[in-house]
Amino acid sequence: MSLRSLLWRWGPAVAWTTFIFALSATPGLKVSSDASVDGPLRHVAHMVVFAVLTVLIAHGLDALGRPLRLRTALVLAAVGVGYGVLDEIHQAFVPDRTARLIDVGYDAIGVAVGLGFVWSSGRLGWRDRR
Repeated sequence: MSLRSLLWRWGPAVAWTTFIFALSATPGLKVSSDASVDGPLRHVAHMVVFAVLTVLIAHGLDALGRPLRLRTALVLAAVGVGYGVLDEIHQAFVPDRTARLIDVGYDAIGVAVGLGFVWSSGRLGWRDRR
């Protein structure tokens, strides 16, 4: 695999994990000072961010537009949820941030949504065009 091909496949996923890491490293990150707004928006953000991560990892595995195999789905789920766990552990060491198991649950929901997208891309015959 050429360097260009490697960057095309894995660059987006690496950039996205870097983005997640940067957000997690931001002390006291809040969407709103109102807890009734901040909490739900954070939960939605966890789901969206991890759905995108799952799709980008699938892109790296060249799985978009192909039938989703069980092994690929398990790899995507393990990597996505595993990164969510590592993200929460990382946040435990950031000032004014906490590690919460419920956030990993929202990450897992996002991974499931991403898996649904990857599955549907294969069912619809959509193929990544370079």
